[in-house]
Amino acid sequence: GQKLKNSILQMAVQGKLVPQDPNDEPASVLLERIREQRRKLIAEKKVRAPKGGESVIFRGSDGRRYEKRIDSKGRESDPTCIEDEIPFEIPDSWEWARLGSLCNFGKCQNIEYGCVAVGTWNLDLEDIEKETGTILRKKLKAAGENGSTKHIFDAGMVLYSKLRPYLNKVVVADEGGVCSSEILPLDFGQLNAEYAQLALMEPGFVEYAKGCAYGVKMPRLGTEDGKQWLVAIPPLPEQHRIVAAFKIFTMNAF
Repeated sequence: GQKLKNSILQMAVQGKLVPQDPNDEPASVLLERIREQRRKLIAEKKVRAPKGGESVIFRGSDGRRYEKRIDSKGRESDPTCIEDEIPFEIPDSWEWARLGSLCNFGKCQNIEYGCVAVGTWNLDLEDIEKETGTILRKKLKAAGENGSTKHIFDAGMVLYSKLRPYLNKVVVADEGGVCSSEILPLDFGQLNAEYAQLALMEPGFVEYAKGCAYGVKMPRLGTEDGKQWLVAIPPLPEQHRIVAAFKIFTMNAF
């Protein structure tokens, strides 16, 4: 079953699961809106400006992919050719973007568990089923319960387990709560959160995360490596169609 699911995930992120619609607003426009939003958040000091500036990936006149960095003052770096990093071809209406330019990867809001309100959802690694993106159970904080520092998350965030990335534990939060510090809450803003979840569960990213993970007994994906990953971004309406189609395929297949 997992093999089939992996091939459906691969098709989903490569633009092969649903047909493209020429009437969709292209992903380039969506990414420009996301950059605009990030510039605002950086100006308001809610998000840290990335080292070297925001990444913008584009196709050069020679047909190859290039990346430039734009700093907070709007200055652009010289473009670098990244064609050898591009893992597969994507439809014309799609774009490539670094994971770190789509969400605040690795930047978390901490809270001491003692300060968490009774009845708050407290998500641990063992509450997430591996490979399926399913929450197995919801534990709520009991009165007088203590524990280690937690990360705070909101409904709609993608919760990614950076510990043992090969377990492929990724879920979308349906309500707010706190989680183990091994879980990174990621806010993808204007992207479809469930598409972002698929992009983090697809075999290419799992292999990359496994390859980058440090620590022998407890391998973890580091923040800088995570931010570098290239994500294929479809137009927003197509993201919704991919998520719907993926659900139908997997419901029928498993």
